[in-house]
Amino acid sequence: MDLVPSPFVPGFVKICGVTSVDDAKFVVSAGASALGLILAESSRQLTLDQARDIAAATQGDLLRFAVFRGRDDDFIVEHVDALQADVAQVHGPLSEGLRQALRDRSVLIVKALSINEPAFADFDDTTVDAVLIDGPRPGSGVTYDVRHLNERVFRVPVIAAGGLTPINVRHVITTTSVSGVDCSTGVERRPGAKDPERVDEFVTAARAAFEEREG
Repeated sequence: MDLVPSPFVPGFVKICGVTSVDDAKFVVSAGASALGLILAESSRQLTLDQARDIAAATQGDLLRFAVFRGRDDDFIVEHVDALQADVAQVHGPLSEGLRQALRDRSVLIVKALSINEPAFADFDDTTVDAVLIDGPRPGSGVTYDVRHLNERVFRVPVIAAGGLTPINVRHVITTTSVSGVDCSTGVERRPGAKDPERVDEFVTAARAAFEEREG
């Protein structure tokens, strides 16, 4: 049986914390690879109905991540099913039962790791499709020394997150081997409301940096 190619190839760009259908549409128009729907405590947290509306409006246009933190396995599976999400992004424990349930649904799994937690060094990345490396406080928009991204060799694609902006994304991409980048606060005009111009600038800058590095 042929393997499905990984979507997390160099050049992957995700815009997270999308909170409206209108914002989702210009994320699609900007050419992003994915958007994130946050189903965890956050100023960008969505109800199931809000997330379902955004997921339905963008189905087939890009990858739709359902983002979870502090939720039990049943909650995650139920919401993935309700949204028909393409990817589950899990902050916190990832049980074997949850992993298998997501695999049974052909849902991609991205494990989020904070740069300063022990799991950054010892998490078995072969059990997931990609890892997302965030700052010490996910969702805070606080940056970290990206040289830490070079301290461990992962066997799956790495997506960098944590305080990225249209200005600093080039440095992250050209000084590390990450396959993707993820931005939320750096493209907002206020918490939860994306700025179309900043989204365009971020996607354009990221793609140009990947071309420069790979080229």
